[in-house]
Amino acid sequence: MVTKLITYRRRPSAATESAAQGTVTSRSSAADWGLLLIRLTFGLLMAGHGAQKLFGIFGGKGLAETAKGFAALGYQPGKLFAVIGGLSEFLGGLGLALGLLTPLAAAALIGVMVNAMVTVTGAHGLWETNGGVEYSVCIAVVALGIAATGPGRLAVDRYFRRGSGGWPQAVFALGLGGIAAAITLSL
Repeated sequence: MVTKLITYRRRPSAATESAAQGTVTSRSSAADWGLLLIRLTFGLLMAGHGAQKLFGIFGGKGLAETAKGFAALGYQPGKLFAVIGGLSEFLGGLGLALGLLTPLAAAALIGVMVNAMVTVTGAHGLWETNGGVEYSVCIAVVALGIAATGPGRLAVDRYFRRGSGGWPQAVFALGLGGIAAAITLSL
């Protein structure tokens, strides 16, 4: 008598298969929605802050006045540095809001905030009420935190390997932001 041995393979579930392929499952968690809320609020406000400098909207003074302010701080030529600062805030904010190129977006905001702390707010201590670094530190830390945790499932970066966050992304954001700030401050 011949005994037939039948083996069954367990089919992977849709969630396991989806995760293995680097795609998103249809279910999102409260953490995903919380990260989206943080990214949208923080990112769009930072983009608006940059738009004030670049385009003079949302009560901003526009590029010409921003350039004069940068020149008064010692950034020469003022217009070039006003464009760099404004674009860093605008594009960095949009990147975080969308969850697109998240470590790079975080680096842009970190670099601008380091410059702000060194040239404007650092001499005034910690608290914003005295013109201190409080606000700039908060922006830099939130940007770094998003780079470290990743933008979540509800982000454009979910389609890319770099979208998961982690130590490499955090180090990249902090390192690039710090290097960009150091170069800018040395010019």
